[in-house]
Amino acid sequence: TGRSKNCKLKFQSRDCGCALHSHIWLATNWVMRINRAETEGKMEFRPCIDIHNGRVKQIVGGSLRDTENRAEENYVAGENACFFAEIYRNAGIKGGHVILLGLGGSYSYGTDIPGSDIDIRGVTLNRKSDLIGLTGYEQYVDKNTDTVIYAFNKVISLLLSCNPNTIELLGLNSEHYLYLNHIGQSLLDNRKMFLSRRAIGSFGGYADAQLRRLQNALARDSYPQEEKERHIYNSVKNAMEDFRRRYGVFEEGALQIYLDRAVNPEFDQEIFVDARLTHYPLRDYKNIWNEMNNIVRDYDKIGKRNRKKDDNHLNKHAMHLVRLFMMAVDILEQGEICTYRKAEHELLMGIRRGDYQREDGTFREEFYEMVSDYERKLEYAAANTSLPGEPDLERVQEFVMWVNEKVVRDEIQGL
Repeated sequence: TGRSKNCKLKFQSRDCGCALHSHIWLATNWVMRINRAETEGKMEFRPCIDIHNGRVKQIVGGSLRDTENRAEENYVAGENACFFAEIYRNAGIKGGHVILLGLGGSYSYGTDIPGSDIDIRGVTLNRKSDLIGLTGYEQYVDKNTDTVIYAFNKVISLLLSCNPNTIELLGLNSEHYLYLNHIGQSLLDNRKMFLSRRAIGSFGGYADAQLRRLQNALARDSYPQEEKERHIYNSVKNAMEDFRRRYGVFEEGALQIYLDRAVNPEFDQEIFVDARLTHYPLRDYKNIWNEMNNIVRDYDKIGKRNRKKDDNHLNKHAMHLVRLFMMAVDILEQGEICTYRKAEHELLMGIRRGDYQREDGTFREEFYEMVSDYERKLEYAAANTSLPGEPDLERVQEFVMWVNEKVVRDEIQGL
């Protein structure tokens, strides 16, 4: 194992004793050139490690393609990224526009086990040419090292929608931030301006999708119809929160869903809809109907698949399902982003270990009762939250303008 001086956790090495340093410096130096900046009459060089398919190399400019992951190479180094990262680290050379790097995945949640991947997530400023020129990008992904670096403007748009995969980056434990400059710290200090009732649809939607994947993987023919109908109802209800945001003319009460005694003789309980729409845009109605139809269709696939996922994967799905509910309730009730689940650590690890799974691979009723309880908690939190319907767009815009103006004015040297 190798230990990072930037992090108190211990990590399993992949290629060498400084595997985590390799990840960090790969992430901070992914820009495919050496930046030069004139600062007080002296030339300043910024480091860069080009990583492609796990190898350090010099890539011909403009040759990198997503299709078949191709790139033309000028040179491929015999040393791995650790070798170069150690040189940069020992020399105290800073990175470029990266403002924040942190652990993602299991280590950030506190649910890691031996062999867990080291996921790195980060944010980098947009380049000057992205803001006032013709270049542009949204994110950089390196699957070989489990690294995702979001462009600043892209991450802002994801944070505004309370996207669970990015909002969690603002709520890490302090020791899980591997790199943080003053702009990154300012982003953390202003995290609450992104929180709104949009979290109901985003976290609820992610949790519902996780539950459907879990159920589909199990292909449970015996899954109770009444219970399945209630989960469909909750999924559609969460989607309707998003409808109200996306379709401006959609009014409260114009479209209402509820559960009642079934008309269908094969059901005990059934979802009904009351629609009172006049002069409503056809295309918006089509989009709403399609999304609701897709939710019902995905649930109807349960019991029709025979492909089984391994138990570890299923238990991980189950754990993340519950974790998403926990985070959503924290955001709605307390206005806090709590990524590391210290208080619920034993519960989550118990789910991941398979404590709630039967010998045949299905889950015990206690697990589904737990999920139902968290659904009720989310419903209560959504109904009683003090969060605004929308994020503080004026404050966010001022922050984004402050940051991007620094880029345009070339005021970011020394970050």
